[in-house]
Amino acid sequence: MEHMKMGNYSPVTEFILVGLSKYPELQFFLFMLCLIMYVIILLGNSLLITISTLDSRLHTPMYFFLGNLSFLDICYTSSFIPPMLIIFRSETKSISFIGCALQMVISLGLGCTECVLLAVMAYDRYVAICNPLRYPIIMNKVLYVHMAAWSWIIGHLTSLLQTVMTMIMPFCGNNVIDHLTCELLAVLKLICSDITTNVIIMTMISIVILMIPLLLIFISYVFILSSILRINSAEGRKKAFSTCSAHLAVVILFYGSALFTYMKPKSKDTNTSDEIIGLFYGVVAPMLNPIIYSLRNKEVKEAMIKVLKRHQHLLKS
Repeated sequence: MEHMKMGNYSPVTEFILVGLSKYPELQFFLFMLCLIMYVIILLGNSLLITISTLDSRLHTPMYFFLGNLSFLDICYTSSFIPPMLIIFRSETKSISFIGCALQMVISLGLGCTECVLLAVMAYDRYVAICNPLRYPIIMNKVLYVHMAAWSWIIGHLTSLLQTVMTMIMPFCGNNVIDHLTCELLAVLKLICSDITTNVIIMTMISIVILMIPLLLIFISYVFILSSILRINSAEGRKKAFSTCSAHLAVVILFYGSALFTYMKPKSKDTNTSDEIIGLFYGVVAPMLNPIIYSLRNKEVKEAMIKVLKRHQHLLKS
């Protein structure tokens, strides 16, 4: 068989994804569950983007970042859920070498981007609550557009580095991935040469992309809570906290599953709990994000009612 391109000198031309395949009775249930959740992700996040675009009151940095987060969640889940649905219903459960590399670079890049974007959103809330009078000057359009752009650039550069370093390694015929997707940690287990450099770089990136943004979010919320507690009126405290609680819930949901996946000690064999957490991390969090923001945010609810009423009026006329 001819040698692979991209420097991967091994006979591997495709990968077999066998995640959760030892539970064949679950395949149809998981297919339906993931399909329903994917439709909710598409509808919920698209609705948030539409509302924040159509309602001029939501043309603020906070909703600009929220629109980025919703678009990111649509792209992130679209990178792996449709292929995963096909694999659930397929007998072969295979993905091409290039398809696997593309899935890895896109999904990992979008995951890294979300880490940075959530830290940027925490900084936005910090400025809004701790420096409300200076907020329009500090969070001007040039700054918040650049902050969002750099979140995407940093996320995808780190992803590209890790994916290239993984896919140029020799696999020596090992092509069975014990996972539902081409996930970095699962693919690394197939490499038949020393992966010390890969592990060191992955650990360093995990610290920079996961731990540093999380630390910045924590510091931001220490200042935010301190400022909220100093607000005299109960109504003022409630309003300030409600603008942050949705973001905080999304942070806990996203970072909780991400830290479990990437920072815990690794075992040689993938266990079922890892795969279930991976599914939670990849599907449930993006589905809940628009629901959390809609339920916890009065402005979003009002804008949603306004858009729906306008749509209803257009249908009647």
